[in-house]
Amino acid sequence: MADLLVYRAEGEAVVHGGDLYGFTVTEWRLPATYPPFAAVLFVPTTWIPVPALKTAFLAGNALLLAWLVALSARLAGRPAPLPLLGAATGLALWLEPVFQTLLFGQVNLAIACLVLWDLTRPPGARAKGVALGIAAGVKLTPAIFIGYLFLTTRRKEAATATASFAGTALLGALLLPTATVDFWTRRLFETGRVGKAWIIDNQSLQGLIARATGTAAPGPAWLLPAAAVAVTGLWLATRTRDTSDDGDAPADRAARCDRAPHRDRWGILLTAFTALLVCPISWSHHWVWCVPLLAVLLAEGRTLLAATAALVFTARTMWLLPHEGDRDLHLPWWQQPLAAPYPLLGLALLAGAAIALRRRGAALPHGTGAALPDGPQLSARSSSASMIR
Repeated sequence: MADLLVYRAEGEAVVHGGDLYGFTVTEWRLPATYPPFAAVLFVPTTWIPVPALKTAFLAGNALLLAWLVALSARLAGRPAPLPLLGAATGLALWLEPVFQTLLFGQVNLAIACLVLWDLTRPPGARAKGVALGIAAGVKLTPAIFIGYLFLTTRRKEAATATASFAGTALLGALLLPTATVDFWTRRLFETGRVGKAWIIDNQSLQGLIARATGTAAPGPAWLLPAAAVAVTGLWLATRTRDTSDDGDAPADRAARCDRAPHRDRWGILLTAFTALLVCPISWSHHWVWCVPLLAVLLAEGRTLLAATAALVFTARTMWLLPHEGDRDLHLPWWQQPLAAPYPLLGLALLAGAAIALRRRGAALPHGTGAALPDGPQLSARSSSASMIR
């Protein structure tokens, strides 16, 4: 649980007034990389001995996994009775991102649960967006969902999430002013502090390109494709959301609250996978969003696709390749797909969404409606909510 030891060291730096971004711990000399707000949250990790802390984190992550499975079922619009929830949670432990999260003592499951719980709450729910802002305050990548909310015209929720995120930064500044200035003016841009971008642990688009080109710092060869993927991914996410009842009266929206979570399922998933692709470094354990992906595929009857995705996330092909020293940069062409299974799957997901959206647009004359399996009449513009069915 190396990352857990980093969190504990961050908490100790807050308690004892140390340099939050000046220390390294464990044999891998790991530094602090999260905003000061996260370090404040880690203070309780200093209150108990390390063995007890590891036990607590293991149990906590197991419970968070069960919650993520339940939230994934809600996203997919399916019930999750206790026997099914227990079985699915046990099976999910075999997914490599989940297993690695428990192994490292990471907070990925907590972040995913905060985001997914907030985004699957009914429209108009009190303080919707606060949990998303807190998640972004701990680990910056969830901030992409705030952009998704703005682009889907849910400005109140987006504003709430933005205010919540700003509040975390303000709290960090009040409690740790020196560390706050250091992080937001310097450390934020030092992606090398997180780790080497080219190693197989990094399952982002940058990692894929770095290994494929044999270049430790791909620069524009990564930045330009990443920008294109970010724009395309967010555009697809906004087009796959069922917006048919956004203009309804509050009473009508309340009557359809049971549809609220899963009407957003592909928009949420595409946004999450876009973030994982374009982030400079997405360690393999960051891909815990495979859990809601599998839930949605199974709920839609996409059994073969679900089995394929499950195979990708359990095969652990990247760890079977030689990766001592800088051997990650010298892999033969046929090993490149094995070294980057997650970004390739993410790109395939975006490509599949684009193809399905194009087919649906071609199948429906502009301005006409079509009866979908969920029942409502949607225009050609908004009927893409069921595009992967």
